[in-house]
Amino acid sequence: MKYKIFTNPAASKYLSIQATLENCDLPQIEVQLPAWRPGRYELQNFAKNIKSFAAFGENGKNLAVQKITKDRWQIQTAGSKTIEIRYEYFANQADAGGNFVDKNLLYVNPVTCCVYVEGRITETCEVYVSGNEKQEMAGGMKAKFIDGFHHFKTDDFYHLADLPFMLSAKMQHEVYEVNDVPFHIWVAGHCEIPWDAVLEDFRKFTETQIEVFGEFPEPDFHFLLWVLPSAFYHGVEHRNSTMMVLGPDTQPFEEMYIDLLGLASHELFHAWNICKIRPAELMPYDFTKENYFKTCFVAEGITTFYGDWMLYRSGVFDENQYKRELETCYRRHFEIADNAAQSLLDSSFDLWLDGYAQAVPDRKVSVYHKGAIAAQILQFLLEKEGKSLDDVIKLMWLRFGKPFVGYTFQDYKTCCEEIIGYDLTPYFEKCISGTESLWQDVNALLEPRTLQLNKYEDGRVSLEVLT
Repeated sequence: MKYKIFTNPAASKYLSIQATLENCDLPQIEVQLPAWRPGRYELQNFAKNIKSFAAFGENGKNLAVQKITKDRWQIQTAGSKTIEIRYEYFANQADAGGNFVDKNLLYVNPVTCCVYVEGRITETCEVYVSGNEKQEMAGGMKAKFIDGFHHFKTDDFYHLADLPFMLSAKMQHEVYEVNDVPFHIWVAGHCEIPWDAVLEDFRKFTETQIEVFGEFPEPDFHFLLWVLPSAFYHGVEHRNSTMMVLGPDTQPFEEMYIDLLGLASHELFHAWNICKIRPAELMPYDFTKENYFKTCFVAEGITTFYGDWMLYRSGVFDENQYKRELETCYRRHFEIADNAAQSLLDSSFDLWLDGYAQAVPDRKVSVYHKGAIAAQILQFLLEKEGKSLDDVIKLMWLRFGKPFVGYTFQDYKTCCEEIIGYDLTPYFEKCISGTESLWQDVNALLEPRTLQLNKYEDGRVSLEVLT
């Protein structure tokens, strides 16, 4: 499929998209717009942003189009070998998962706005974005400017779905290297950045993460940061990039920087954990419907734990800052969901139901926060045996991530037991598939560190130093 994306930010917030299919030999084809995007496991109905949809054959002939589901169209090809699909897509979603256009910036998340043809999702994709030579394209692709278009190719639609990009003539861009791998930082929006300090901190946590796995899974990586005038905090992982949105731009950089470090470390860890170490149920992605899986506590909980732990281990966070991050995680679980009816397994499965929205009281737990606490408890158990969660996650990488074969819940449990050397059924029954409070377990691991969780009459939780 070849895509051309045109913009006229002075007159419209719509993207004009032309998707061209060649070598068609079928009397009819079905065209799908994804119903969800990787990194957020809920149906988002992107088709609601499409204003018009039409198809044309050779010589500009109008083709019959019938919408057969909310985000799927059937096109009668009338013998045409080349089919051109045209539609208008509304781009005014200023976050890390949508699309946006104004006079200064074009942000495109292809999985949300690019259609594919059923049966041809594994074919090469080409993208042409209208623009000028003064603009830079930030993202994990290798783009060239040719005849008024920024152009790049991908191996297939799955790859395109993981390639968000920003296009602007007003971006900051710096690069650092670790083990000969270039790591790019792109910044759109108003932000005064002390680059020397930032590059040193990013290099530190990147080195520490690579040490865990022994290698980086991609030839390069791109941190895309968009700083908004309004308060915001959002990040999404991708194959060799991450899109991060923070704000407000009036906030002193040193205050925003803690959020930036936390987001960047978390999303970089995803380059291994979920982008490569992926649940079997997501192999491959089915963009038409829910892809239910019970191990999001591995994908997000372990990543949440490691995101801050890597910053501490690398020396970017001092002990006091790391304690503040731990306290935030504890508060978000124990103040809100300590009595929840669902386990981590249940809440992982139900992400597709209400995982990102406020639920009825005492129903679900956060796969991020309780998942991170469960990971910390497992690390505590492993330390007693002279082992580390590093050993588990590296085994997962070598067994499932590097060969890119999906893992199951049982696979994860087996890897944990291989490393620790004994049956972990009691841990999994309590922390993962159970609903019992983990309050005492957390305080047991905190006590040797002269720390303690306390809960006050107003329900507030605090992490305090033992006296």
